[in-house]
Amino acid sequence: MVDIPRHADTVVVGGGTSGSVVAGLLAAASDETVLVLEAGPDYGALADRHWPPDLLDARAISDSHDWGYDSGSTYPQRTVPFERARVIGGCSSHNGCAAIWGHRRDYDDWAAAGLGGWSTADLLPFFASATRRARVRNYAPAEVTPFHRRCLDAAASLGLPLTDDLNDLDENEGMAASPVNIAGGVRWNAALAYLDPVRDRPSLSVVGNAAVDRVVVRDGRAVGVVVLGPDGPAEVRAGRVVVSGGTYGSPAILLRSGIGDPEALRRLGIASVAGLRGVGRNLHDHPAVTLQHAGSAGLVSEMQAFAAANWMPEEQTIAKLRSRVHPADETGFDLHIYPVGGPDPGEPGGWRWQFPVACMTPRSRGSVALASADPTVAPLIDHGYLSDPDGHDRAVLVDGVRIARELAAQPALGPVLGAETKPGPAARTEREVAAWVDASVAHYYHPVGTCAMGTDPDAGAVVDARGRVHGVDGLVVADCSVIPTVPRANTNIPAFVVGERIASWLTAR
Repeated sequence: MVDIPRHADTVVVGGGTSGSVVAGLLAAASDETVLVLEAGPDYGALADRHWPPDLLDARAISDSHDWGYDSGSTYPQRTVPFERARVIGGCSSHNGCAAIWGHRRDYDDWAAAGLGGWSTADLLPFFASATRRARVRNYAPAEVTPFHRRCLDAAASLGLPLTDDLNDLDENEGMAASPVNIAGGVRWNAALAYLDPVRDRPSLSVVGNAAVDRVVVRDGRAVGVVVLGPDGPAEVRAGRVVVSGGTYGSPAILLRSGIGDPEALRRLGIASVAGLRGVGRNLHDHPAVTLQHAGSAGLVSEMQAFAAANWMPEEQTIAKLRSRVHPADETGFDLHIYPVGGPDPGEPGGWRWQFPVACMTPRSRGSVALASADPTVAPLIDHGYLSDPDGHDRAVLVDGVRIARELAAQPALGPVLGAETKPGPAARTEREVAAWVDASVAHYYHPVGTCAMGTDPDAGAVVDARGRVHGVDGLVVADCSVIPTVPRANTNIPAFVVGERIASWLTAR
């Protein structure tokens, strides 16, 4: 670890997607000192050539820098890993690179709830900036793999419209090859996009392997942070603190700082400095299940021939769909099906052919809580999947399974996919499929909401519309934890946009 500066005008806690965006934009806007404290390694600028190949290679999701979060004892028969990246750039350094925006209703609903500056019209300039900086591009037809081409052909024969723009915010249904933040095969993460252009500025310091325990609050104001250094805890003074620890990490940092439910904090021996009961609550994600097929020698041969002459990603297409549950008179959609096809990382020499299905309008809510005041102990994460009392989320997924099976049965796919191995013949009736969904539900890697924006702290709001923590001056949260309701999108680009939106207010100061 390099020496940690003991003071900065702004300390950014976490160099993940949003944290890198905020820090880069702050450093570019003025000569105020900006210190980024990242719990994982900082591999420097791309030109320094220190980045591990798996983090740059966008053909498959990496798990080499995972935090190790999981569901603990939530599910008696299994443990669900909740992968998050502990590295500069955060999850933008190891994800599938789907650069999806969602639907107009997502952001307009935030604004309608009193969050000024978050409507679709307000955010379009930030979506455009993030898209440009992250080098988002569309696949040319010749770049689409044989498996994904078959998926698109199957969608067309099923009657699903093929679209030229998955980011048409007014489109209700369609399938296409996803836009991606990939440049020359490199996963163009937030650190490359926002920190590399300003790394030579003396006002910016980026320190890796520097986990933050808590924010120091005195007389109602954030005045610094306690970081876990090689010689033990050390305090770094700050004029302003921006917490960007992610949907699991940010609430944990706030709770250890004494910001949360006073009774819960007292049980852990933490003195309360701000009684915000919403910290750690409102956790939600797009619940998902994955159908799997055996494949065939012919499909493998097609893919091998393609890979011999082309760059071949395993994720490439996304279908946005409306289930039977979606109100016919409402705009929007409530399903994603996102086929995965390629070499199986868990089985050397093997291949996998999967059809994940995700509910994009989840109503279930869970929580993040502290297991201990010790910052080295992972928080307790309970997503509460399928816990909504009306059974909405389960019903959407059950119908999504039906659509995925219809897609897989189309002439372009059926002859080459082989038998369905998961869930297979044991889940044919709607009741059987519902039971399988209950036993198999996992996540789409898009957790949000644990430090939600809102106008009323008594109703669970943690930060205001500008990310400022209610009741604590000089403290801002900027990451997907502030999102009050998850958009109908992979949260890759929305995480960039959250950073851009909040940075615009911080730099305006």
